[in-house]
Amino acid sequence: MTTKTPDAVGTAGKADYRSTLNLPDTPFPMRGDLPKREPQWVKQWQDRGLYQKLRDARQGAPKFVLHDGPPYANGQIHMGHAVNKILKDMIVKARQLKGLDAAYIPGWDCHGLPIENAIEKKFGRKLARDDMQAKSRAYATEQIDLQREDFKRLGVLGDWDHPYRTMDFATEANEIRAFKRVIERGFVYRGLKPVYWCFDCGSSLAEFEIEYADK
Repeated sequence: MTTKTPDAVGTAGKADYRSTLNLPDTPFPMRGDLPKREPQWVKQWQDRGLYQKLRDARQGAPKFVLHDGPPYANGQIHMGHAVNKILKDMIVKARQLKGLDAAYIPGWDCHGLPIENAIEKKFGRKLARDDMQAKSRAYATEQIDLQREDFKRLGVLGDWDHPYRTMDFATEANEIRAFKRVIERGFVYRGLKPVYWCFDCGSSLAEFEIEYADK
């Protein structure tokens, strides 16, 4: 048999057990409702300029720069992108909390077969070189904008307004300058080496793309 204490009985005669418990008072809602709340958080961070405030707070501190190994600009992000970006974001924020000036510079790889294949699927394989390059550049630019918004939705903080892109003319020029220095130091030479060729793609293959049958 149980009895009700006077404090636990409401005005309507029903038990009010909440008043008998020492519960915390918090404005945090019972439901997570993340599909609605997460976009609001991301917008709030952008409106407040949170990433720049973090840079200002660590100005003059020892630097930790995560120069992003770029994803291909060729389609919607998938789980691999999410794992990659979230882990990097955790590292950058941990270094920020440690007292370092932890900058994150995102980037995109805008060259290669994945992008060319996407163009060939849409426009065919008989495109002239200049036409292929123009369409690939326009496609990569479009995909970068789409992927960038998805990466922001993951809660990743970074200098999203100033990413590096391998198709930027300044980047390509710096690559040629760096290659010139490599040549001048004698690290580039001509020798005998097989070059694997794909008859379907009509281009060379990297060594890691070759699979050998067990014999």
